[in-house]
Amino acid sequence: MKPEYTFTRFEQACVKYPNNTAVIFLGDKFSYRNLKDKVYRFATGLSQLGVKKGDRVLLYLSNSIQMVIAYLASQKIGAVVVLVSPIYTSHELEYMIKDSQAKVVICHDTNYGYVVETVPSTGLKNIICTNLLDLVSLPKRVIAALFDKNPHGNVKRGHGAIPFCKLLKAEPNPPDVEIDPIKDLSYILYTGGTTGFPKGVAGNHWGHTSYVNDITDDVFSGRLKFGDDVYIAINPLFHIMALGLFMAVGLNCGNATVLMPIPQVDAILSAIERYHVRWMLGVPALYRMILENDRQDTYELSSLRYSYCGGDVLPREVLQRWKDRVGSPIYQVYGSTEAGHVSYSRIDDGEPNPMSIGKPLPSRTVRVVDPDTLETVPDGEVGELLVTSRYSMKEYLNKPEETIRSFVDIDGEKYYRTSDFVTRQSDGQIVYVERSADILKHKGYRVSASEVEAVLQDHHVVVGACVVGVPDPKVGERIKAIVVLKDDAKGVGAADLIAFCRERLAPYKIPSYIEFRDMLPKSKVGKLLRREIRDEEQRKAQKSKKA
Repeated sequence: MKPEYTFTRFEQACVKYPNNTAVIFLGDKFSYRNLKDKVYRFATGLSQLGVKKGDRVLLYLSNSIQMVIAYLASQKIGAVVVLVSPIYTSHELEYMIKDSQAKVVICHDTNYGYVVETVPSTGLKNIICTNLLDLVSLPKRVIAALFDKNPHGNVKRGHGAIPFCKLLKAEPNPPDVEIDPIKDLSYILYTGGTTGFPKGVAGNHWGHTSYVNDITDDVFSGRLKFGDDVYIAINPLFHIMALGLFMAVGLNCGNATVLMPIPQVDAILSAIERYHVRWMLGVPALYRMILENDRQDTYELSSLRYSYCGGDVLPREVLQRWKDRVGSPIYQVYGSTEAGHVSYSRIDDGEPNPMSIGKPLPSRTVRVVDPDTLETVPDGEVGELLVTSRYSMKEYLNKPEETIRSFVDIDGEKYYRTSDFVTRQSDGQIVYVERSADILKHKGYRVSASEVEAVLQDHHVVVGACVVGVPDPKVGERIKAIVVLKDDAKGVGAADLIAFCRERLAPYKIPSYIEFRDMLPKSKVGKLLRREIRDEEQRKAQKSKKA
C-alpha cells in the first residue's frame, strides 16, 4: 500500500464531483466545490494566524459543517487536529490542551466560557468561536432566532477570541506544505487512562488512510455507488469510528453525507426518508431508541441498505427487530482509538452473528492470546485480542508507562492489547466474549473506571472508590461507584459526590449510582479487585431479572 496523505482522496473527489453534494447540514447543502473553497479559505486564515505544520489545533465542536471545514483545513496545512468532545468540562479540557500543547482552540460559542477558564494555566493563544448556525442560510437563522431555537454563548472580544467566519474571508490560497504520511501526525485523540488521566493517541496520515481505504476498497467494494450514494453521520466525528466512516463512505467517494448535530430520533428518521440514505453507523442504544420511537412506523426507511453498529454488544432482539422493520440486517464494526478500525462484518458472509465483530481488515493483523503468557490460543478458545498494523503508531503521547502497559512485542511486532476477550473461529470471524473490568460501555462510549475513580478520590472525604458497570439493556451499562469515606466524614452524600463529578467529568462518565461501604475488596498486594465487585453486581442484576 502506497503511503497516502489524509487529504488526497478528498481533493480527488472535489475534482471529479465538484457539483455533487458533499455535506447536508440542517437542510443546507454544501457541494464539493463549495466545501473545498471554504476549506482552503479557512486553511489560509489559520496560516495567517501563525498556525504551521505540526502545530496542534484543538477542535471542541459537535457535528457541524464548521467541524468538517476546520478538520480538513488543519489537515491541508499539516497541522495536527486534536479532537475532543464538546461536552467535556474545563477541568478535562485544560488537561488536554496542556498534554497536546495546543495553541489554538476552535469551539462553539456555547463552550467559550469553558475555554476561557483554561487560558491562565495553558497559555492558549487563540480561541476561534462559532455559533452552530453561522453557516446555514439566513432564513433558517432568522426562524431559529424568532423561536429561540439556537442557543448562543457570551463571547467577549479578548483572550484572542476570533469569529470563525472571519477566517473564511481569507483568500483560498493556503500555503503548500510537504507532508510525510508516515512521519507526520494527522490527529490526536484521547481515551480513558488506567492512571486516572486520559491518554493521548497520536495517529499519522498513513495509519488513518490505511483503514479508511480498506473500508472503501475492500469491505464495501461493489456496494458503494461512487458519486451517487448517501451516508448519515450520527455518531460524533471526534470518535475514530465515526470519522473513519465519514471519510470512507462520504468525502472520499464523492458522496453526500447528512450530518446530524445531535442524535434526535425523529430528525434522523426524517433525514433517512428525505435524502434516501443508504448507509449509517450507530451504537446499540441508538438502534433501540429508533425502534422504540412511537412514530418510527410513519417514516419510509426502505432506502436504508447498509446499517453498521459498533461500540458495544448488539442485543439479538434489536438485530431481529431492525431486520423486520428495515428489511436488511445490522452489520458489525470493531475498532479502538489506539488501533483505528480493526474488523468488519463482510456483507457476503450472510446473516451476521450479533456477537461477531467480523473479520480483520487487510491492513490489520490480530492475535488471540492467553493474557498472562501472551501465547496464541487455539481457534475457538477465549483469549485477549491483540492488534497491530505496519501503518499505525504504537505509543501514547507523553505516557511511557501507559505505553509499556498497553503495547507488547511479539515476534518482532508491537501489538496493542485491547483488553477485550474474544474467540477466533476457523473461518476468520472474531466473536466477542467480554471486556476488561476496567472498561465500561455507556451509550456506546468507552469509560475508564480508573478515571472516574481518580476523580472521586480527589474529594477530600473519599479514601477509596471502585467503579463498575451495572448491566442495562437500553444504555449497555450504567456507571456505579462504590465509595469508602473517611471515618470523620459528615454531611457528604451521593448527591454531593455526583455534583463533584459533574464539575470534572463529561456527562457520560458521571456515576448513576453511588453506594457507600466500609471497605473495598483488595488483593494481598493491595490491588483493587474491581472484577469481584463487577461480578457481584451482575449476579444482583440476574437475580433481579428472574424475580
